[in-house]
Amino acid sequence: MLQQPTTQPAAGGNNAEALNQMSFGNLIQHFDFVGWIVFITLVVFSLFSVYWIVVNFVKNMRLRGSADRVTTTFWQTPNAQDAIRYMEEQPKSEPFSKIALDAAQAAAHHQRHEGSRLAESLNRSEFVDRALRQAVTRESAKLDNGLTLLATVGATAPFVGLLGTVWGIYHALIRIGSTGDASISAVAGPVGEALIMTALGLFVAIPAVLAYNFFSRLNRVTNSKFDTFAHDLHDFFATGSRVGEASR
Repeated sequence: MLQQPTTQPAAGGNNAEALNQMSFGNLIQHFDFVGWIVFITLVVFSLFSVYWIVVNFVKNMRLRGSADRVTTTFWQTPNAQDAIRYMEEQPKSEPFSKIALDAAQAAAHHQRHEGSRLAESLNRSEFVDRALRQAVTRESAKLDNGLTLLATVGATAPFVGLLGTVWGIYHALIRIGSTGDASISAVAGPVGEALIMTALGLFVAIPAVLAYNFFSRLNRVTNSKFDTFAHDLHDFFATGSRVGEASR
């Protein structure tokens, strides 16, 4: 009867020890070279993902707030020179003004070289169209900054975490084999500790995937606005008629 109380604390102590082995702090204490490489890689992935998520969110919010204002002001300004001057006053990060300025510069350049080989090989419409295509491609590429990294993190982070888990379970099995203790309390701690790496990989990957899909959707909408604005600019600089004037 005196031996019964002594067995229960031992079992409780084993459970507490097993839970302690599954903690994140205990995981870091037992990192080897491969474990540190995996952990540091996931931390770097996470930092880069957070950076590009914040940068793209701020960029898209600014663009969303300025796009309609910039394009509407351009078309509603009666004098073409005043409209171009307004575009020149926009920030360097504002894409619609840069597209309009490239079209204006192309039209002015072609006009200055009328009668030359340039004007003979390309008419004004073709020259402006080429400038607009290059401008839209350039601004679309800027929109995609960081998306490749987010896609890479979303695709690879779970496998990096899985590598850490496999490596951790391998060493856990070696420790269990060396001690000869295969009880659930001995196995749960090391294996649970190793599985934390998979959880870390998913924790890094899921926000990156969601952000990639979110910003890709926003960029498709913005690219559509780029194309619409570029077509209107082409008609204006090729014919000299503003949007809506032909119907009046």
